[in-house]
Amino acid sequence: MITVYVIRSVSNGKRYVGITNDLSRRLLEHKSNQTAAGHLLGAFDLLWTEEFQDHLQARVREKELKSGQGRKWLDEKFGRPPDASLGMSRPA
Repeated sequence: MITVYVIRSVSNGKRYVGITNDLSRRLLEHKSNQTAAGHLLGAFDLLWTEEFQDHLQARVREKELKSGQGRKWLDEKFGRPPDASLGMSRPA
């Protein structure tokens, strides 16, 4: 199984959408700062996961969640992340 996942920083609310064939391993890599996302997010919460039979289907969904419509869906479901360009949080 291939998993598409969304994590959110506890400190700044920024989100990361990723894809993996081993979610436990990947989350551990993020927690131990072995990834760029781990460095940027710091402590995080797992918000969402979806499982797919093959990598192609998962990749399509990952790209969808990273698109404007996908970000809008995530905003509606989990609240909006801070506006990095303004340096302040937007109301959820």
